[in-house]
Amino acid sequence: MGDVLKPLIKEIHLFDSYVAGTSHLTDKSVLDEIRVGDKLTLIREDNKFDSNAILLYAPSGKKIGYVPEKDNVIFARLMDAGKHLSAVITKIEKKGSFTKIAVSIFLVDI
Repeated sequence: MGDVLKPLIKEIHLFDSYVAGTSHLTDKSVLDEIRVGDKLTLIREDNKFDSNAILLYAPSGKKIGYVPEKDNVIFARLMDAGKHLSAVITKIEKKGSFTKIAVSIFLVDI
């Protein structure tokens, strides 16, 4: 009973999705830089079109797109409550001029 539990930092897999808005990027060079396994940063955005908008940034700090609007409500609520989320690229498919980026989204539990 004298054991002290130490908090562990772990990532809890929440959901698999994709990156929305890649065809609207002003700097498309990021699409050639990213790789499967890259960890993405999620940042809430004040957006007049979507009150739950969450931006996704590559390790280089460049914007790669958004969490899709159909998937972002719960993640936005978690982030607004102070929870930290991250994402990892799981698949990249080039289809002509379009790049589909699959991601897994995680809750970082401390």
